[in-house]
Amino acid sequence: MDIYAVRRRGGWILLAVAVAVIGIVAYFSSSLVSELAAQERSRMELWADATRRLASESADGADVDFLLSIIEANRTIPVLLTDADGRILLHRNFNLPEPADTLDPLSISAANEAFLRSRLAEMRHSPRVIGIEIAPGVMQHLYYEDSRLLRRLSIFPYVQMLVMGVFIAVVYFALTATKKAEQNKVWVGLSKETAHQLGTPISSLMAWMDYLRTIAPEAESAVTEMEKDVERLAAIASRFSKIGSSPGLEEGSVGEVMLRSGAYMRNRVSGKVVWTVTDLSAGAIVEMCEPLLEWVMENLIKNAVDAMSGEGSLTLVCAASSTHVSIEITDTGRGIARRDFKRIFQPGFTTRKRGWGLGLTLARRIVETYHHGRIYVRASEPGRGTTFRIDLPLKDQTHTD
Repeated sequence: MDIYAVRRRGGWILLAVAVAVIGIVAYFSSSLVSELAAQERSRMELWADATRRLASESADGADVDFLLSIIEANRTIPVLLTDADGRILLHRNFNLPEPADTLDPLSISAANEAFLRSRLAEMRHSPRVIGIEIAPGVMQHLYYEDSRLLRRLSIFPYVQMLVMGVFIAVVYFALTATKKAEQNKVWVGLSKETAHQLGTPISSLMAWMDYLRTIAPEAESAVTEMEKDVERLAAIASRFSKIGSSPGLEEGSVGEVMLRSGAYMRNRVSGKVVWTVTDLSAGAIVEMCEPLLEWVMENLIKNAVDAMSGEGSLTLVCAASSTHVSIEITDTGRGIARRDFKRIFQPGFTTRKRGWGLGLTLARRIVETYHHGRIYVRASEPGRGTTFRIDLPLKDQTHTD
């Protein structure tokens, strides 16, 4: 079973559990807030009833003490009591401002009055108001706000969601980082093992070529061609050995790399491919590892030829701007569906019956990780062809297009 698929499934399960937890907590928190709000409403209705009864003439001494105790018991809910004309008769549990001149009673009273009038204007737009008929045709109005506890509890679900969201993000990035780290170890191990395994047969082939020169001088031309291919194998082994380590970057011309890679591949692919190679970079210089960049170019060219089934037109263009050098490789092959523009760079993804789906993954690693550039599908249309593009940043220098 694919370990990455298992981890992705585990990540989705974790996300589903987190969302379920958030939903449950939000539901119970909302229920608790609603219940507490109902309780505060009941307390205010009781407070209003006590106020009404105190204003009536039927209350005796015992009732007065009891009713006053009800009013005095409210130490948490901000309350404003007004008459029918909107004059403030009583207020409780407001944090009144402190005026600059705390020694002037008039200044304090004016500041408090202004503050309470401002709060009253806001509370009139709230449903938290209870009418009190203290006498036939005589009304007072009780305005109240949520207590501090209720306000804090109201935002608690959002705090929980935020914390849970942060938790999910941390877990997601941790899983992603772990996945990338393990993938990197796989690619590095595979590359270095490939380089190691190629080393022995390459050394043996070199020895055999020296022996052939000795016993068959007339085969010198064939041995020379064999030597070129063995040198190529040695270069490939060197490329793989550089995967996973920081390759030395040297100044060089991307256009020359493109021309060299094109010339090498041109003699090793179908003769039915029509080549067009154009260097418009005017020798623009970048810092690069030539063996690795050549490998990327050759891999893209080979993929393009395969996409055309060995017959069609292949165009290579290198051009420079004020910030970067670009290489575009265009074929007239079967094309790529838009939904696969990014997927083709994922490890294991391939459209061929035989293939591991690692070439473009390694190409992206070389371009983006080692050269700080970008590789992507610039354009493609199924049945008409594809254009791959590589952008590499110019070395810091004055450059004229």
